[in-house]
Amino acid sequence: MTSMLPEQGEYLTTGWERDLDPADSLVRQGVDAHVSWARALTTAARGRFVEADAFCAGFGGGASALLNWAIVTRPPERWGAVAEAIVEAYGPDASAVVVSPFPTPDLSPYGLGLVGHPPFMLRPTSTVTEAPRTTVEVREALDRDALMAAERVLVEGYPMPDMADLPPGDFYRPDVVDGTTRVFVGYADGEAVATAAAHSAAGLTVVENVAVLGSARGRGAGAALTWAATTAWPEQPAVLIASDDGQPVYERLGYLRVVRWTCWVKP
Repeated sequence: MTSMLPEQGEYLTTGWERDLDPADSLVRQGVDAHVSWARALTTAARGRFVEADAFCAGFGGGASALLNWAIVTRPPERWGAVAEAIVEAYGPDASAVVVSPFPTPDLSPYGLGLVGHPPFMLRPTSTVTEAPRTTVEVREALDRDALMAAERVLVEGYPMPDMADLPPGDFYRPDVVDGTTRVFVGYADGEAVATAAAHSAAGLTVVENVAVLGSARGRGAGAALTWAATTAWPEQPAVLIASDDGQPVYERLGYLRVVRWTCWVKP
């Protein structure tokens, strides 16, 4: 039997080296794909994107936490130092969501508040499920007016009350869909009532910003928009970070729970 013990001085791959293929593991792919999503939103918003050794921090230019994503990109050697660096990156006036694919210690002494442990979910390409039925008409947002409609639904339906005072079109600027991001809008009687976004990176489709107005709930709008984003690039698996309320919808679409991540917020 061949010994599995490493030779003296041999380097042992951890899975989080910068030059490693993202496909080394599903979780690594998911992290890299979400970093790309955060970078795309920040770039479209003319914001600032910081990449450090163990985290990235995207500042979209507004005070809302959902405009500002920080992601822990490898297991930190010193959690306190990483938490302090993230808080410093945003300064005193901007909120931010801090996403960690790894279990974290208590980061509240560093000014962060625990949001929860949402599941990271995957829908493999081998999954076969029927497209959800709905009376909502789903269209891709390809121009400024459609993107502004998607933004309005996101602010009101998510909801994102701290984005309500932003000028229309400040979040979903037209060039957000110039690259590997697609935005979809659901219409009922000509009115935008639901939205979702898809972003392709690291061999995965990231599904994000699923929102439905209260007036349209119970009509399959959320499932239909999630499906549009999920199948935006049908040749690759789709992933998302689920809310507790959204999990049953995603499971019916073929998503599997992989692991729980941890979310903190910088108020």
